Amino acid sequence: MVFLVCAGLLAVAFYMEHVMGLEPCPLCWLQRFGFMGAGLVSLLAFLHGPRGFGNRVYGLLLIVAAGAGLAVAGRQLWLQSLPADQVPACGPSVDYMLEVLPWFEVLQTALKGTGDCAEVVWRFLGLSIPGWTAVFFSLLIVLGLFVMLRRYSPRDWLQS
Repeated sequence: MVFLVCAGLLAVAFYMEHVMGLEPCPLCWLQRFGFMGAGLVSLLAFLHGPRGFGNRVYGLLLIVAAGAGLAVAGRQLWLQSLPADQVPACGPSVDYMLEVLPWFEVLQTALKGTGDCAEVVWRFLGLSIPGWTAVFFSLLIVLGLFVMLRRYSPRDWLQS
């Protein structure tokens, strides 16, 4: 189920990019990677079918992926809240940076955010795109906590 939700959210992101014409900023790309990570963890958990301790490991991995995505969404929301004179300058596109810079520098630059990241280009029910991603990452964290903290029978611990 989590895999399908993450895949659906990524499909919405690609729809917004390719059909609606919204160009993703560097922080948007990183949030996509957060959903990819959470989706991959949930798919692996589904295929593996763990019990007990294994469930806790997958729950922790889901929290890590969603927590990283939430941190990036929080950074973008902070950039969007800045006054216009404090917004960082616009930078090159992610595609261009990947062509000319080592991947570590691309990651560093993306995490800083650019002026593009501060622009609010779409809203739904008063929330911008990073606002909605923050909501979904928060829900994934709650789900990961539930998986980690729920009680398992001793039999489940032996079969994980």
